[in-house]
Amino acid sequence: MYVCVHQVAELEQEIKTMREQIAAEEKSTVRFDQKVEEWEGKDQKANRKMRELKVQLEGVTLRKQQLQPQCAGLGNQEQACNQVYQTSKAGLHRKETNLRDLENDKDQLNRRILELKHSISQSNSADTRARVERMNHIQAELEDLTFQDTTLAQQIDQFKQASAAAKEKLTTMSQESQDLQCKIEIKQRNLAAMESSRDNRLCRFGEHMPALLKAIDEADRRGQFKRKPVGPLGFCIRLRDPELGLAVECCLKALMLAFCCDNHADERVLQKIMSRHFPLGRRPQIIVSTFTNTVYDVRNGAVNHPEYPTVLQALDIENPVVANCLIDMRGIEAILLVKNAKNARRVMQCGDRPRNCREAFTCEGDQVYYNRYYSSEQKRALYLSGDVEEEIRHLQSALNAQKAQLDQCRQEMQVVIEGERQNKTLLHRAYDDQKAAKECCLRLNAELTKLQDIEEPQSEDLKPLEEELEELSSRISVCREEFEAAQNQVLTHKKEYEEAEQLYRQQREALNSIAEEDEAIKEQLSNSDRELVKIKHHKEQCEKKRKTHVEMIETLKRNLSVKDQKLQASIAKASEICSERLGVMRTAKSLDSEMSRLRHKINTQQDLQSHRDTIIKQYHEAKESFNKIVQQIKGLEVFILKLTEIMHTRHCIYAEMRMRLSVRCKIYFDSMLSQRGYIGKITFDHKNETLSISVQTEKSGPFRALDEFDVYMDMVNRRISMDMMLKIADGQRYRQFIFLTPQSMSSLPVNKLIRILRLKDPDRSQSALPDGLMCCSSLPSPSAFVFHGVLKDQALPAYLEVLGLPSAL
Repeated sequence: MYVCVHQVAELEQEIKTMREQIAAEEKSTVRFDQKVEEWEGKDQKANRKMRELKVQLEGVTLRKQQLQPQCAGLGNQEQACNQVYQTSKAGLHRKETNLRDLENDKDQLNRRILELKHSISQSNSADTRARVERMNHIQAELEDLTFQDTTLAQQIDQFKQASAAAKEKLTTMSQESQDLQCKIEIKQRNLAAMESSRDNRLCRFGEHMPALLKAIDEADRRGQFKRKPVGPLGFCIRLRDPELGLAVECCLKALMLAFCCDNHADERVLQKIMSRHFPLGRRPQIIVSTFTNTVYDVRNGAVNHPEYPTVLQALDIENPVVANCLIDMRGIEAILLVKNAKNARRVMQCGDRPRNCREAFTCEGDQVYYNRYYSSEQKRALYLSGDVEEEIRHLQSALNAQKAQLDQCRQEMQVVIEGERQNKTLLHRAYDDQKAAKECCLRLNAELTKLQDIEEPQSEDLKPLEEELEELSSRISVCREEFEAAQNQVLTHKKEYEEAEQLYRQQREALNSIAEEDEAIKEQLSNSDRELVKIKHHKEQCEKKRKTHVEMIETLKRNLSVKDQKLQASIAKASEICSERLGVMRTAKSLDSEMSRLRHKINTQQDLQSHRDTIIKQYHEAKESFNKIVQQIKGLEVFILKLTEIMHTRHCIYAEMRMRLSVRCKIYFDSMLSQRGYIGKITFDHKNETLSISVQTEKSGPFRALDEFDVYMDMVNRRISMDMMLKIADGQRYRQFIFLTPQSMSSLPVNKLIRILRLKDPDRSQSALPDGLMCCSSLPSPSAFVFHGVLKDQALPAYLEVLGLPSAL
């Protein structure tokens, strides 16, 4: 009877506990419903915002499409006005130059007439012709010496540049030699480790790794570890397919050498052991994660592809700790391995990528995302290759190649040093020759000055000069009238161009403003899309939790029903034995003896342990420390939440600033092109991180001009480049080529298509052009002009003006 009553009491207590638990869980159901409704409202709000942004984007795009043709038309009109303005401006410049030249000629002619009138009365002495001949001879010698001095100066510059280049090249080659020596030492250490790995595979993971594992085993035997660390992780895995070795290494990277510890105390012990075996350099990574005997269930977050395996599927991992560590640190269940790069791009970047797949790796080690592709710098597997002898042969071959490259580099350094020594010898010789030429030039100049002081002017006929002066005056009057008319025309065209430019600028600014608004809406649309995905994810999680909670309540109710039936059966059975329910089931004697036994047990426990007050004090201290840590954790959680909000705000500001900088760059780019009369486009693609620039320039004219193209060449390269340019000019006879050079062109072949004009040195005291330039205006149109002599800075533009070419050339 006592047994039945005892069973009824136990069942009633269990049913009471279950009812209380069900009531508490049903109250918490409301909280789950509120969470689901909250995320449902956020989802609807995000969808409304997405629709509003799409409507705004369509409106902005429509306005942009309407303004683009108008802007293009105004741009064409502005370019046409600019072309007319530049043409009229060039014509005005030609007329101004022609008028200035005529006035300079008139001034020179007036001075010459005055000089002749002053000296016409003087007679010529018998020795005048002799002095003139001597002066001409001295002048010719001075020209030769000047040319020699110029040539020597160029040679000195060339020798200096060659010496500087040799020093720079020696510095570069020395650095390359040191780099090769370091690479050879690294290759030798890798080769030694690979040869050692024939007997011990651990040697592949570094020369210190066997000793480190031996020290870990010794520390574990001494009981320094609570649980022995696992590692290196690359040693604990095996490949199912040997061809995927490089892909797995590129995926795991530093995790191949990492160790895993169960707790932080074991981590500190392992750090001390590593410090003894890795005193310098980079130590292996240590990951702290609680050891478990089962592998994580990753079926919900893993990639299931019918053709290609994930990293987790491609590896044979016996230790669950290693598998769980790689899942936590790298997410190997969500990374695909695709041998072919083309197939990898097709899977990740064409259409919908596999569910839960974040990235993929090819057998060459390339990393593929859904919107970008990274090529691997590593070419061979270091730790997971199957054929050790093949790796040894490869390392030996690479080592021999680098040694040969180092020997070749040292030989080239010797050649450069010898060349630098020869350059110094030639430089000193050129300095001596230049000094002798300058001394001779000073002596001849002194003699020429002395002869010029006693020179008697020759008499000339004044009548032709006076007639030429009268003709120049009439030409100047006509030219001045043409210049004034052209000036008025330029002002008119300038006003038209400025008006067209202002209209085009206003239209372009309006278009740029719309483009800026378009970029901002696109950025907001992208942010809203990411926020919507996040909201949907949270909504799904809340719905799953609510469903799980409801199922748990139903299970508790079913268990309660079973217990209630069992209770009714027990009550019926107890009623058959005794109709009245008993409250006490034991006698007073038995209770006294039980109390005595419990007092004795309590005293014994107090003797074995501390006093009750001491235990209570320790409990309160531990509870106070626990509450303090809880408060710190809550503070950190609030700080993390605020930091997340700050980072989100900074990201939005950065996106807006990036968009504004892009628009500003576009405006500057369009302004620069419009100033040159070009048409172009610059496109920023922030999503794919690309920049596209296209520029359409005007078509070039039929003239080609090069000024002093061979100044920094030696004699051999000068002749080669001249022959090459003449060959190109001969093949393009529909164009004219103008080459200006201070070098002697006497070695060129005689050809009817080539005209060589050697100009006299200009008078530096006056601004007029040398007479030799004017002679070219009557020449036919050859394929190439070659000039010899020293020209002023204005020589080439002035000569082009004489030929009727645009001054911009």
